[in-house]
Amino acid sequence: QVQVVESGGGLVQPGGSLRLSCAVSRDIFGIYAMGWYRQTAGKERELVATITTGGMTTYADFVKGRFTISRDNAKNAVYLQMRNLKPEDTAVYYCNPDRVAVANILGWGQGTQVTVSS
Repeated sequence: QVQVVESGGGLVQPGGSLRLSCAVSRDIFGIYAMGWYRQTAGKERELVATITTGGMTTYADFVKGRFTISRDNAKNAVYLQMRNLKPEDTAVYYCNPDRVAVANILGWGQGTQVTVSS
């Protein structure tokens, strides 16, 4: 049973910005640190950013300084603000608990497509 719903993707020019949103089931939001992942065709899913229940964040080197992860505890939501987007950021973006083993058990949402192109 899928516990997350991602939204906010789209087509943006290089250097542009997007804000992704993730609605998270109440059952898991207050328990797990959450992460944003991304995947392109033919490649493994990779972790982009994480945020703990207390708000501590981590970022993959390839997005540091450009992406910001946040969470709204009142709305059971996680966000990913993306700035200075590059063509190599093009991917389907997913959110889920930051532990892949847990995420695989809970199930993956449909993700949201981000395309960076001129």
